[in-house]
Amino acid sequence: MERIASFTIDHTRLKRGLYVSRKDKIGSDFVTTIDIRLKEPNREPALTSAVSHTIEHIGATFLRNHPVFSEKIVYFGPMGCLTGFYLLLKGSWEVEHILPLMRELFKFTSEFTGVIPGATPVECGNYELMNLSEAKTEAGKFHGVIGCMTRENFEYPR
Repeated sequence: MERIASFTIDHTRLKRGLYVSRKDKIGSDFVTTIDIRLKEPNREPALTSAVSHTIEHIGATFLRNHPVFSEKIVYFGPMGCLTGFYLLLKGSWEVEHILPLMRELFKFTSEFTGVIPGATPVECGNYELMNLSEAKTEAGKFHGVIGCMTRENFEYPR
């Protein structure tokens, strides 16, 4: 099998940040995959499943209801390694274009109060796997990181 592109990234040097993982052409359109990296792989503990699941529920609901981006959202969900999330957007995007959206998303998540969207047995296959308090903490940490990112937080190390 051919090695996939995401395995060519040097994860020992990867920082928290926002990266364009790939752009796929589908017909005459593009789908851009954004790597939202909350944790430095293999150098700090990954997100717990409960935290990742909580951010997924809040984040997906926020993004799919966003007044500007809702029609552009294809998918938002956790990475298998639990160090971040993937955001798939209709169109060809660069990090600079979605940086304000990411600031909004992680600020909203860090300040979220109320009932976690979709966290009932009817709506979710594992509705009890949630941790709002820790999800808000992790979202707040990343929101802080977004405000002071440099080039190394936007370009994959090779």
